[in-house]
Amino acid sequence: MSDRTILFIAEPQAVSGVFPTLKEAGVQAGLADTLAGALNFIKKASPLLIFTRPSMQGYSAADLLAEASEQEGFPPVIIFTKNGSTEEAQRFLDLGARDYWLEPLIWDKIRLALPRVTPETPAVEPEDPRPAQRTPIPTRFQVIGKHPAVLRVLALARQVARSKATVLISGESGTGKEMIARFLHHHSERAAHPFVAINCAALPEHLLESELFGHEKGAFTGAINRKPGRFELADGGTLLLDEITEMDLGLQAKLLRVLQEGEIDRVGGVETVRVDVRVLATTNRNLEEAVREKTFRQDLFYRLNVIPIKLPRLAERGDDVLVLADFFRDKYCAAYGLSRLAFTEDAKQWLLDYEWPGNVRELQNLVERAVLLAGSGPIQPRHFLMDSESWSPEAEELPAAAADPAPARPQTPGEALSVMPLHEMEKALILKSLDETRGNRTQAAELLGISVRTLRNKLNEYRQQGLEID
Repeated sequence: MSDRTILFIAEPQAVSGVFPTLKEAGVQAGLADTLAGALNFIKKASPLLIFTRPSMQGYSAADLLAEASEQEGFPPVIIFTKNGSTEEAQRFLDLGARDYWLEPLIWDKIRLALPRVTPETPAVEPEDPRPAQRTPIPTRFQVIGKHPAVLRVLALARQVARSKATVLISGESGTGKEMIARFLHHHSERAAHPFVAINCAALPEHLLESELFGHEKGAFTGAINRKPGRFELADGGTLLLDEITEMDLGLQAKLLRVLQEGEIDRVGGVETVRVDVRVLATTNRNLEEAVREKTFRQDLFYRLNVIPIKLPRLAERGDDVLVLADFFRDKYCAAYGLSRLAFTEDAKQWLLDYEWPGNVRELQNLVERAVLLAGSGPIQPRHFLMDSESWSPEAEELPAAAADPAPARPQTPGEALSVMPLHEMEKALILKSLDETRGNRTQAAELLGISVRTLRNKLNEYRQQGLEID
């Protein structure tokens, strides 16, 4: 095991995105989702740092910190979470956590917490707010669509991508605002530098200010180290301010100064820090109306709205619905190890007729559900499962292909769905989800769209029926 090793205690999907960059930098990462697994890894690998969720099913970071308080030389523990609070941060700091972070968990932020990350790079103390160099993070994504409204958006985005102008991206929830922001960054001269995003609606004002501008050691209770903010972490790159309309008016004034002067003041600091950051912002509200209602500063609106980009609703994009459905179908068929499924003509018409209040995000989730329910296909309107209480697979006829005589062979849960009673289909999906996630119940529950408690109750029910479940 490398002497530059860290441990994540989290769901795989929460941290896997940073693994390739860690590997490039010579940092090895372990992953655990239980206290026992974490302690075993710590004993074997002696990681430099531990990054942990506050809690997961069957796990609490408080228990880990209790272990840390009883052992000499226990690695420092950093709590990271999607939605934080001052009270939770203070509680974990009092229990002995080194720091309390908000997602995203990005490489530039991790490297600041490490004494060193590569043999070639000089040691960087945690208090140093600026990394000596950056490792480019590979970016691969697609903006799918051929509707004229989408092509106009992409043409405008390409034209302004190489500038430093601020861009205000508006549109309903689920239309792909962050994807366009990443498109702008990827096509800019800043593509080799960080893309940093923060959700302005996820934090109260005092925490958001610290996350944006950073803080000095001792700036407030629990500030045990200097902490760089998102502006410093995005230096040279792009900062996305998601849901900008949720920012407090007082903080809006400070943001305006940063946009005008290119300088930030850390919370509790006395020195001004220069930053070179391209700012993008998103909103699902009418900002001009917010200005009239005096909930958003007019001068900040003008400063952000240098380049306005408005994304169309999915229902306005015509046949793009089918293009996107095909894209997501192929993605999830590959993810679940299924052959490429076809949409029936009725299913295609259903997709075109539906209003899509949740836009592209809703379509993505719905196609994933249909792939799971269709099993061997083809995908029919009933597989979209818009009314789960009235859906009955027994009432449907088998697809013609299924009626053809063929050599008997064992069926996988997904293949058997079209002829199973509803309760058996439910069991098959649950077991398949556990198989796909290698027994991780938190991930399986997320995949199924149910709570972990509901999943646990179902598994207990299956055990009582005599089914052996690990």
